[in-house]
Amino acid sequence: MSIRVSNVRLGLDESETALVGQLARVLGLNPTDVTRWRILRKSLDARDKGSLHFVYTAEVNVAEDETRIVTRARNTHSRKAVVELHEEPPFAMPPPGARPLAQRPVVIGSGPAGLVAGYFLAQQGYRPIVLERGRAVRDRIRDVHAFDAGGAFDPESNYLFGEGGAGTFSDGKLTCRGTGPDVRRVLELFAECKGKPSILYDHRPHLGSNRLPAVVKAIRQRIEAMGGELRFSCRVEDFDVADGRLRGLGTSSGYLRADVAVLAIGHSARDTYRALLTRGIPMVPKPFQMGVRIEHPQEAVNRVQYGSARLEEKLGSADYTLVARGPHDLFTFCMCAGGHVIPSVSEAGYFCTNGMSLSKRDSPFANSGLVVTVPVDAFGGNDVLAGVRLQAGYERRAYEMGRGEYLCPIQRAHDFLERRVSRDKPASSYPRGLVLADMAELVPPLIRDALLHGLPIMDKRWHGRFLADASLVGPEARGSAPVRIVRNDESRQSPGVEGMYPVGEGAGYAGGIVSAAVDGLRSAKAIVAKYAPVQR
Repeated sequence: MSIRVSNVRLGLDESETALVGQLARVLGLNPTDVTRWRILRKSLDARDKGSLHFVYTAEVNVAEDETRIVTRARNTHSRKAVVELHEEPPFAMPPPGARPLAQRPVVIGSGPAGLVAGYFLAQQGYRPIVLERGRAVRDRIRDVHAFDAGGAFDPESNYLFGEGGAGTFSDGKLTCRGTGPDVRRVLELFAECKGKPSILYDHRPHLGSNRLPAVVKAIRQRIEAMGGELRFSCRVEDFDVADGRLRGLGTSSGYLRADVAVLAIGHSARDTYRALLTRGIPMVPKPFQMGVRIEHPQEAVNRVQYGSARLEEKLGSADYTLVARGPHDLFTFCMCAGGHVIPSVSEAGYFCTNGMSLSKRDSPFANSGLVVTVPVDAFGGNDVLAGVRLQAGYERRAYEMGRGEYLCPIQRAHDFLERRVSRDKPASSYPRGLVLADMAELVPPLIRDALLHGLPIMDKRWHGRFLADASLVGPEARGSAPVRIVRNDESRQSPGVEGMYPVGEGAGYAGGIVSAAVDGLRSAKAIVAKYAPVQR
């Protein structure tokens, strides 16, 4: 048992070493009476621009009786801090099941869901085989940089495919709405694997695209050290299913026998969706996020969020979250402070944007998705892949606007509202060059109307500063998967296909790096609980 103390405040200039004294004072103790303490949560209270504070929740261990201390602190002190007993449930893997596996388990995809599933299977002695259609992260970085510099597009090694999945080249946000021991264990794994300790407690933990490759590589090395195996440039092309169970996989490297496979394909493996549909794997269309990306000078965002004070020197580049309610709500998504607009492309002949930032968030630009949740009835609920085709149609149009060179369509935000093409190209962080366009032609009418309705509302919230120097780029079509690969809630397997475990964003069950990783962990737990490892 320990004590949790919430709502403890430190000024921006105060060192976190002062926190133990604050905690002891709240509890009516001397700092030497605290035997152990750790931060559980840290956030910035920016409601009063003239008096910003960090707000902490911490776990405290003491040698005395915790119940007596908590009672005394509640009864004898009138403070804003909240004191309560705290017992955090421990993380645990289930004991191995009795049914022996005939083949080593296979993990398809090395994004967050696949890597974490592979790690915990390897840790329990299952020696998984992880198949990745793209290249190892070191080679992938080289391919991405070459593409950014104007080189040819590689359909298997790009911003979406390759070791680490789409998350490797993203903002590196580790925010997750879920809590509990599984979430904590995933964050601990990232921190152990060349992440930073603060991701365990920051309100909005962030690694950056320059740190993520090291984390991805470190997890892979741990999998290999525990008997697992990663096979790169190995694309799964077919599924051998018979008598209600998985028997094997057709891959670009040949047939692979498999009776258990974690399906962590990511939200852009459209060819894999088609292969699953051909084999009768249960799938349904689902709502998904689509829109454009808005880009501002980071200085403008800082001044709105911090006021006249140069707080970015202490707090880093400011971010924001906005929602404009309407017939279809418009909301910001994946805001990249001090970031870059990138070509989120997985197929030759198509174009889509995304955003990323490095750990320092030191680009002079800020960008954010401006997206709408597109309901199933807006793109045809009777066709499983109708949402995929909707995405692809607008991405194809954007590619053609970019003259087949992956130029990024751009338009000043005020010009979009006035329904006119901009006269000149705004400054942008996009690396491969720009082309003037009417963004209304690159999104469905539903999204166009939501932008026309919502942008003035957001601008009003910022007192006319949200659109002043803003430009729109796009489309932003890969916010989430338009398909869900159906699975049983208890067994976590596809109905009628024993041994197939859909997980992560591509299966329609997650919405970010951490949630996808946790989903992969939970399916690894299900596999461990059902099967015993293959005998060597």
